[in-house]
Amino acid sequence: MNKKIDTAQKTNNTPGILKNKWYLYMTEFFAGMSVMAVELGASRLLAPYFSSSQIVWTIIIGTIMIAMALGNIYGGKSADKNPDPAKLYGRILISAVWIAAIPFLGKFAIIAISALLVVTVSTNFLIWAAFATCMIVFVFPLFLLGTVTPSLVKYTVDSLDDNGKTVGTLGAFNTIGSIIGTFVPTFISIPAVGTSVTFLIFSGILLVLGMLYFIFAKTGKVKTIVSAVLFIVCCVLAPSLGFAFWDKNIAFEGESVYNYLQVKDYESRTELSTNVLFGVQSVYMKSGELTGMYYDYAMAAPLMAECSDEQTDILVLGMGTGTYAKQCIAYFGNVCAEGVEIDEKITDLAHEYFDLPENISVTTYDGRAFLNVCEKKYDVIMVDAYQDITIPFQMSSKEFFTLVHDHLKDGGVMVVNMNMRSDRPDGINSWLADTISDVFGNVFTVDVSGSTNRELFASDSPDMTANLTSRTSALDNEVLKSLMERVGSELVIYNSGGRILTDDKAPVELLGMQVIDDIIQEELVYYKERFKEDGISGLIG
Repeated sequence: MNKKIDTAQKTNNTPGILKNKWYLYMTEFFAGMSVMAVELGASRLLAPYFSSSQIVWTIIIGTIMIAMALGNIYGGKSADKNPDPAKLYGRILISAVWIAAIPFLGKFAIIAISALLVVTVSTNFLIWAAFATCMIVFVFPLFLLGTVTPSLVKYTVDSLDDNGKTVGTLGAFNTIGSIIGTFVPTFISIPAVGTSVTFLIFSGILLVLGMLYFIFAKTGKVKTIVSAVLFIVCCVLAPSLGFAFWDKNIAFEGESVYNYLQVKDYESRTELSTNVLFGVQSVYMKSGELTGMYYDYAMAAPLMAECSDEQTDILVLGMGTGTYAKQCIAYFGNVCAEGVEIDEKITDLAHEYFDLPENISVTTYDGRAFLNVCEKKYDVIMVDAYQDITIPFQMSSKEFFTLVHDHLKDGGVMVVNMNMRSDRPDGINSWLADTISDVFGNVFTVDVSGSTNRELFASDSPDMTANLTSRTSALDNEVLKSLMERVGSELVIYNSGGRILTDDKAPVELLGMQVIDDIIQEELVYYKERFKEDGISGLIG
């Protein structure tokens, strides 16, 4: 016997468009697609401010799951209490407008939240700031989209005989939509048109979905018009506001598959920042002089290596725009440098803004994957792939450093840029140095003056420091000679504490978070003092 569900109220007042289950299935499809697109967009929106580490990803996923769970509960209760489709499609319109506003208002929200937490939070600043941002900016629209599935079940199930099939079909459409919503932003829309426009694209899809219902239902005219007008306003405002909207020195701001990219052009230098608004990943000195940054200290590595007089082979893992490679070639002359850079767009920027010569080879690849297939050996390998707490775990383990060791010539030197100086006995630098000490016979470190960077030099050669001393004395360039003498005098031999990072266990994000939290607290002392003395006006001033 066909067991019909009582749908009298549903059939009496239901618009014709809902009698076609394909429209309901497409609602489920686009809702699932938009949820994933917003999730990926959230990671890109937050990355320049809070990094793109696994910790930030965990916060994003966790808060979105909270929103969806609450939405499911509310949507089910609401559909049982008042099965009016206008309620659902009204929520979809609100969600669409909210998502459209995120690229514009969301950036102001991030700055406001960060400013508030500066004077209220003592530890784990990035965690609290990212969590608060997700809760305020992203939870509400995704809570509304979470009501879609239980509401649609109410409208699509007509008979207990086929309710399993109907619910299964809804789930399939949601899943397929989620798959597409995962791939399209990552590989198509974000690299092509950016994060802001990506939000607008999926917001527009939801807007059309909701408007179609009210057009066919011949109701909600004001609601539809207001939503459309607000969406248009967001379309005008969102693309006009950059991530670093307060900065007037930006020559280029864009996005790739991997990074937020920012190029600043000054009279004397050009700088590249990736996924951070306040740090510098590469610099080009237009006069050809030394940068005053960690690249200069790392130039001690070729002087330490037992390389031939004919040519020094240097490999840079994390090439960036080629600062280190260009400096070694310019100051040492007999250098053949090549690099590995996973982000091809950075290499394009290097040629356009940073005067990277065409004869310096750059391979677009992951650094570790490159070593797995590379047979060449080098005198110097520089590991410059760490960015605040965004440290690739696969390039921090004993297995990785063993690969580097095996690609060095006899007497070769590895130099690692650890860009978060810390003396924590249990901090990320100690773990990295311990792991490297388990692979190399001799490890030395030196702190870079005026920055949070620390350079680590590792080799099996017992003569690495003697080589540095003797070759430094033979340098013709007095500026470089003076710096190398300083590096040699400040080198500290590292004694391992036996902590080893492996491919199976490398908690680099948590270890890095401890260090960056210390650095942030040191930097925020000034602002907290200003707030204490002058209040919010002093902080703004």
